[in-house]
Amino acid sequence: MFKDSTLANKRVLITGGGTGLGKEIAKGLLSYGAEVYICGRRESVLQETVTELAKIGSGKIHYRVTDIRDPDAIETMVASIWEEGALTGLINNAAANFISPTKDLSPRGYQAIRSTVMDGAFYTVLAIGKRWIKEGIKGSIVSNLVTWVWTGSAYVVPSAMAKTAIDSMTKSLAVEWGRYGIRVNAVAPGPFPTEGAWDKLNPTGTSTGATDASTVPMGRYGEMQELANLMTFLQADGCDYITGQTIGIDGGHHLAAPSTFASLGSWSDDDWSSVRDSIKASAEKEKTQRSVG
Repeated sequence: MFKDSTLANKRVLITGGGTGLGKEIAKGLLSYGAEVYICGRRESVLQETVTELAKIGSGKIHYRVTDIRDPDAIETMVASIWEEGALTGLINNAAANFISPTKDLSPRGYQAIRSTVMDGAFYTVLAIGKRWIKEGIKGSIVSNLVTWVWTGSAYVVPSAMAKTAIDSMTKSLAVEWGRYGIRVNAVAPGPFPTEGAWDKLNPTGTSTGATDASTVPMGRYGEMQELANLMTFLQADGCDYITGQTIGIDGGHHLAAPSTFASLGSWSDDDWSSVRDSIKASAEKEKTQRSVG
């Protein structure tokens, strides 16, 4: 779809780039010649990803161990990257989410999602955007959202709230920073199954409206290369007039089907108890990987 050198002059940071959609996006950017930085909290995971992807295309890949919930940690990370050269792009991909009745959420659970999705994205955008403005560099910011920014969604309320806030930031900064040549966009994927996310959004293996390919007009899940292609387009030269947009990539899902978790209203308390156990096991697995790293 693109020339191998399409992103040869681009240096892009992907938050949460060690796993899931972030890792797949990194593959795509590398295949078109970008120099990619990925960040996350689990060093062992980041190291494995860098080793795995290092030989893809003509690009280069590096990692930084960073907790994006901490603005000081982000500032340190961005400063260290700038020592090697200015970034030209940012992909806000780091996320946290799990299904739960809102009445059962704890403040800690809400904060874990909000601080990663909303605060982390804003802190990273600010740290990079200020440098671009000061140095007169044109840049491209793309945030990875969900179609729930247009509809809301039951049972994932903190994520829907936080992602909607980033959608608003996208529109607002597109106006504020347009004069500096900084483009601010977002994409809203439909169901693109990844191991980490699916463990928490479909822990029973029983498809819901939000995770069921049969409810997508195109009748299938999204393919990772399709998402990577859209991200490549938004980071490449030649589309400088696109800003302030959230672009859906969901096979028409949100237009034609119950693409949210509303159907979970039929679950019993026992169902939710089983789900919580599955999500807890997934979280413990991730915590173990962080301690090993």
